[in-house]
Amino acid sequence: MEPASNDRLLRLGILLSGRGSNFLAIAESIRSGRLRGVEIAVVISNVAEAGGLEAARGLGLPTEVFPSKGRKRAGHEAEVIACLRAHGVDMVCLAGYMRLLSPEFVAAFPNRILNIHPALLPAFPGLDVQQQALDYGVKVSGCTVHFVDDQTDHGAIVLQRTAPVLDSDDAHTLAERILAEEHLAYTEAIRRVVSGEYEIQGRRFVKRNP
Repeated sequence: MEPASNDRLLRLGILLSGRGSNFLAIAESIRSGRLRGVEIAVVISNVAEAGGLEAARGLGLPTEVFPSKGRKRAGHEAEVIACLRAHGVDMVCLAGYMRLLSPEFVAAFPNRILNIHPALLPAFPGLDVQQQALDYGVKVSGCTVHFVDDQTDHGAIVLQRTAPVLDSDDAHTLAERILAEEHLAYTEAIRRVVSGEYEIQGRRFVKRNP
């Protein structure tokens, strides 16, 4: 991805289905100046009652709702893609978006869709991630920010952060500890991608030599 220029901010499109805590962490990083060169162009949800939408409106950000329940995926995704393009979105950030993207959606934004997953991929993809980690008995878990490709939780990894798994943990306490790391990881991953100072070698996200 080309870095943002001095006179143009790179525009983010946020997709979410729930409370949007990672979205809010990104928004706060932009507001505080910890994340520069970007702005949030639009926040989109497939759930009209999503808490993240209300939070976005409170921040004065544009929001759109495209309910997915009972809809065919192709038609629903076409509306979302059209909305992202209408808002001039350069990069899409999935922030708790509970929909799998089709290959056609991914192809519309090649190497321009980021997702955050609450485990150290390739371990524990999919759902019920914290319980998977507890059942397996790992001592360290964490989160992964990765590019989205046409497979689930599979694209090139931009950044990972770790969190300890305690003997006293249940799925909820482990999820909360990992979430704190997610809020840090997403901002840093966006910063790395926006810099443009990287290349993807096979599956590896490699910082380009200056």
